[in-house]
Amino acid sequence: MGSFRDRLRLLIENRMSLIAYHLPLDRHLELGNAALLARRIGLEELEPFGIHCGAPAGVCGVFPDPVEVEEFIAAVAEACEREPQAFPGGEPLVSSVGIVTGGAQKEFHQAVAAGLDAFVTGEASEWVMHQATEDRVHFVAAGHYATERFGIRALGHWIADHHGLEVEFIDIPNPV
Repeated sequence: MGSFRDRLRLLIENRMSLIAYHLPLDRHLELGNAALLARRIGLEELEPFGIHCGAPAGVCGVFPDPVEVEEFIAAVAEACEREPQAFPGGEPLVSSVGIVTGGAQKEFHQAVAAGLDAFVTGEASEWVMHQATEDRVHFVAAGHYATERFGIRALGHWIADHHGLEVEFIDIPNPV
């Protein structure tokens, strides 16, 4: 187990708990990473989206009024607190967006198949740059870590509010 064992030993010796929730925090429609990011950038009418291992891992939604692609990318940048890697490929106005946080660039194909205007995830692979242009769907990679902070923060607030426990989110930024 190497370094992982050493990390756990430190937690145990200091009487700290470790809770690891990944996919539930990606897909949850209230406290999930994708849903919270979607609401933060102004999307409405959220629905489950992005099938991963047989279940939706994200959400898709629509803007109340279409927005310029530059405004959409700027909203993602503001929400994620970093400049995203963007490959504009579609129409100048964005109405519908699919979001699957983290390393979900492969789910871009589902956004294309669903007829969405744009797709947001955390990471980009080399192929998406050309694929976005060819499929005429905007692709935005806002950082794996940056797109997956929303859910854990919201869960911490929920636990504190509903159970009176002290919860602290320790932000250790990661450029990836």
